[in-house]
Amino acid sequence: MTIDTLPEKPRTRTKLGDYAGVLLSGFAMGSADVVPGVSGGTIAFILGIYEELIGSIRMVGQPVFWRALLRGEWRAAMRLVNALFLVVLGAGIVGAIFLLAPGIEWMLINQPVLIWSFFFGLVLASIVIVSTRIRRWSASRFIALFLGTAVAYWVVGLVPVQTPDTWWFLMLSGAIAICAMILPGISGSFIMVLLGKYHFFINAINERDFASLAFAAVGAAIGLVTFAQVLSWLFRRYHDITVATLAGFMIGSLREIWPWKETLESVVDPVGEIVPLVDRNILPALMVNGAFNAEIPLSAGAALLGIILVIGIERIAQMRTRAAEPPTDQPAAA
Repeated sequence: MTIDTLPEKPRTRTKLGDYAGVLLSGFAMGSADVVPGVSGGTIAFILGIYEELIGSIRMVGQPVFWRALLRGEWRAAMRLVNALFLVVLGAGIVGAIFLLAPGIEWMLINQPVLIWSFFFGLVLASIVIVSTRIRRWSASRFIALFLGTAVAYWVVGLVPVQTPDTWWFLMLSGAIAICAMILPGISGSFIMVLLGKYHFFINAINERDFASLAFAAVGAAIGLVTFAQVLSWLFRRYHDITVATLAGFMIGSLREIWPWKETLESVVDPVGEIVPLVDRNILPALMVNGAFNAEIPLSAGAALLGIILVIGIERIAQMRTRAAEPPTDQPAAA
């Protein structure tokens, strides 16, 4: 399904299992969005719902939707924005963030190498799959791939800054981060780290600080609808170049997801968390205390698990897509 056809012919879902799949897709996206360096947009892309998601969000900002809404044509308005799809997907995302934030934060603190290895494998496999969505490779596609890689590599190397906790900056943070969240390869959580707000919002989630979360949500809603207009236009006009750029974003993001790092400088954020300010990627030590470093095969296994998971998700997405396609007419036997 493409963005062009979505408003007129949204994907038909009639079975409970169809929406259970959407809910699980949202849960997978939310799980990724919690981790700095991993994008929920990447998960949406490999699940095959990315363009449907962008097209649905885009319609919220279209005059035809608001005209239908103001006329009281609720069913037509909800059909235009693929409302049930968005609500179920959003429920999965929000549910994952609230349920998994404490556990993933614990993993990032206590088992960082293993969880980063898992996501490194996941993103690595995703790059290959996303690249296959490019219909025809050409010089312009390769240039877009290179530029996307360079931009993401530069962004993930930026140093986090100290920022205020005022309502307007919480809204701004939400708007900027949500734009990153829907871009494969650019992590919304990492943008929160750069803005000095990652641990603030993780703490707000764990402490149920709904006031701070509400400001961020308003900013996110505005940013999401606005940015979806740009993305949908790019997909319609420059599909392959856009996909190549997104694949480049994912390649560049591998710099941030590399499991082994050395912290060169850290800082204590406003909520008392020690946050790495400057770090660099390093190779793992082969030997530890005179024995082979057992962390290496464990990390390789975690990365392999991420690769297998992506391949499995891609296969399932392909099967569901084929099952949703109308049967083609068979020629009559002679």
